[in-house]
Amino acid sequence: MKFVRFKTKDRPESIGWIKDDHIGLIEGDLFTEYRRLEANIPVDTAKLSVPVIPGKIICLGRNYAEHAKEQGAEVPETPLIFLKPPSSLIADGEQIQIPVQSQQVEHEAELAVVIGKMGKWVPIEEAQKYIFGYTICNDVTARDLQLKDGQWTRAKGFDTFCPLGPWIETDLDPSDTLITCRVNSELRQMASTSEMVFTVPQIIAYVSSIMTLYPGDVILTGTPAGIGPLEAGDEVEVEIEGIGILKNSVESV
Repeated sequence: MKFVRFKTKDRPESIGWIKDDHIGLIEGDLFTEYRRLEANIPVDTAKLSVPVIPGKIICLGRNYAEHAKEQGAEVPETPLIFLKPPSSLIADGEQIQIPVQSQQVEHEAELAVVIGKMGKWVPIEEAQKYIFGYTICNDVTARDLQLKDGQWTRAKGFDTFCPLGPWIETDLDPSDTLITCRVNSELRQMASTSEMVFTVPQIIAYVSSIMTLYPGDVILTGTPAGIGPLEAGDEVEVEIEGIGILKNSVESV
């Protein structure tokens, strides 16, 4: 099932579910108890928002061996995690802004996991119980600043550097689904999630041993090989099989 946050000219931001080409409202709390109402709002009349507002965005670096190789880095023995601020979020259709501080901004197509309930020290075999669903992310990165700073907060944390959406899909097998990224229709990245170094359950178990996970938290599971530059005027599309396509244009600040 697909869940969205959206608004229309007649309705403030709301939570809904998608059936075919229509949205139905959700009453209640998406992470506890809710009720679906009739799907009678045409999708093409709605402006989709970021599908979830997370308390934190936890990210993995070098979780695909070929990506580590293209960066001249070793594959980590344990998950290499970092954080992106929620202020970096933008929705499908919104603009990625290239900051004046960087001369090398790049795309990173990623599968995002949305946590559904609070968890600490989650066993690997029980990790699925803590997943609400999945969505698409572009972990936009100022590569020159990442290399210069030696740590990743500035390079990953600019406003607009976390496109997320367009919705949350609850029916997905994350063990073998295709991720692609196209810039101006040119294929840049293409790989299966089966190539991950650490699986989604392993990631959840590891992260929850460090910090408590809460409903709505988002985990980005790393990017495959093929990262490349973004320039003003570009159109970037990240597609994940079984979820959909996240589209964003690029502009200079």
